[in-house]
Amino acid sequence: MTGRGTARTLLALFYAVAGVFHLATPDAFMKIMPGWVPYPDTVIALTGIAELLGAAGLVQPISGRLRNAAGIGLALYAVGVFPANIHHFALDMARPDHGWGLAYHVPRMFAQPVLVWLALWTGGVTDWPFRRREPSD
Repeated sequence: MTGRGTARTLLALFYAVAGVFHLATPDAFMKIMPGWVPYPDTVIALTGIAELLGAAGLVQPISGRLRNAAGIGLALYAVGVFPANIHHFALDMARPDHGWGLAYHVPRMFAQPVLVWLALWTGGVTDWPFRRREPSD
């Protein structure tokens, strides 16, 4: 298996586990859901389904449109849930014990753009930064 294939499998596993958790333990996610989100229980269920579908799309044996769509979908998903991650960070920092703390939240904030890129790269949407540049004339 190639490096991209291994990363694709690991990312799909990550999103599959996250999707199961969203569906099996929605109350944990309800606690960190921003108040402005309408129908938060439905949104949590839909995010779990989106994660499972994205994971399934990434691991399709033949690359192509489905894998590309899964990569784009998971990248958009990571962008879409970023406000909830910021909200969770703010909630925890406001607690006297700081909840999960900076050691959890700061890497999570930096990981979000990496997850966007990783979804696009493992989905075959981009080769950046690994594609060789053409020599200039």
